[in-house]
Amino acid sequence: MPDDPESTKPRTRDAGATQARILAAAKIEFAEAGLGGARVDAIAARAKANKRMIYHYFGSKEALFQHVLEAAYLDIRTAEQALDLDGLPPAAALERLARFTWGYYLKNPEFITLVNSENLHRARHVEGSEVIRAISRKFVAMTESLLARGVAEGVFRPGLDPVQLNITIAAIGYYYLTNRFTGAIVFERDLMAPQALEARLAFNIETEMRLVCRPDMLPQDP
Repeated sequence: MPDDPESTKPRTRDAGATQARILAAAKIEFAEAGLGGARVDAIAARAKANKRMIYHYFGSKEALFQHVLEAAYLDIRTAEQALDLDGLPPAAALERLARFTWGYYLKNPEFITLVNSENLHRARHVEGSEVIRAISRKFVAMTESLLARGVAEGVFRPGLDPVQLNITIAAIGYYYLTNRFTGAIVFERDLMAPQALEARLAFNIETEMRLVCRPDMLPQDP
């Protein structure tokens, strides 16, 4: 008698759950130790999974790292697409994007450490990832559309490169957070204090507005 198709469902669900646990555990391990320092044994222990299953599902530690990176980029890029920037006036949309980026870095510090680790390896894991390329093209297109709309409405300066804007929005938050420990000593202030974070966000937004907006569209100082 043939097997009941329903009998395969629990196994399928278990496989999916196991892979999800492995990816979640690997994300933590890679973020804490980097690719070089991460250990498959530690990932297996965190995931409560058999070490052999990691190799079965992902093939190698390097391939698992690529999966983790792809998931990390998909998460932030998907969240950006959900911001509904087209439903806001251009300046308000730019501010929403700036606030989101800053907030995402604060809530997801492992994203920054994973990207740092991949840069140490000269992006060899993401270089061939069509997943990351495709989702990133959508992000650039979203920013390009925002800039075009702002120019058409007379709010933004013409000729701005959406890639340069995306890099700048990321950089002014990314640098602050990756250098928070040395910065606290060099500048003699607690860069992670709530008031310091609020001040930094306000500075980020003002910087981006002055970069993008026409001078006559900027708020005038009293």
